[in-house]
Amino acid sequence: MERTVSEVARLAGVSVRTLRHYDAIGLLPPGRVAANGYRYYGRPELLRLQRILLLRELGVPLPSIARILDEQDDEVTALEGHREQLLQERRRLDDMLGAVERTIAGLSGDETVTDEEFFTGLNDARARLGGELAERYGDAAAEGFEKAVRETDGWTREDYERLGDEGRRLLLRMASARDRGVRPDSAAGLELIEQHYLGVLEVWPATPGTYHGLGDLLVENADQRAIIELVDADLPEWLAAGVRAYAVQRLGYCGNTEETVRRHV
Repeated sequence: MERTVSEVARLAGVSVRTLRHYDAIGLLPPGRVAANGYRYYGRPELLRLQRILLLRELGVPLPSIARILDEQDDEVTALEGHREQLLQERRRLDDMLGAVERTIAGLSGDETVTDEEFFTGLNDARARLGGELAERYGDAAAEGFEKAVRETDGWTREDYERLGDEGRRLLLRMASARDRGVRPDSAAGLELIEQHYLGVLEVWPATPGTYHGLGDLLVENADQRAIIELVDADLPEWLAAGVRAYAVQRLGYCGNTEETVRRHV
């Protein structure tokens, strides 16, 4: 049975524009093109699209997907390979989830979490954050973070829990402000964001650019988002918007500055 491009888009949960792009780059040509220009897709094309979407979920870039699909003619073998990749990704996410939960429990004062589990979770979270900082902002940003971590080597669990308590109190104030209709880019919102910014400087020498980018990190990094959602599930986006606005309005970020942020504002 043949399907039109709009039918395939609806079934697969992608846009018609995406399918046309896949056709344009030779990744997924339609089964046939009618005289009136309509594209039609059959079972082989739908199976190929399924494999494309699986690989995209795994983060494989389009040029690599084309090569992988062209090298694998056996659909069953190919799908078994994709299944194994998905299982590996699930195991990785399960490990990450466990570490995030240990970190949250420890920072929340959960006394059932042993000191060993607490610091294991904390170190795992640091390693993930350092890796993401390096990927997003380069080695200099990651090295600044590592230097800040070394400066807290002597901290006890109580020190971290105290820092966590201060952070939660600020997040609660932000959630209350948001509930009152305070916009994150308003004067009142930016006053709260300034306290977040000063807290960041205590543990990481952020630049205007990296602080602006932190807005994305707060939403996309599993550890950071989970800590915020523990206070309010709807707060990460509000805080992220405020961080970006603060970087622009108070720190002068304009998209190309790498000037190190000073400790006074």
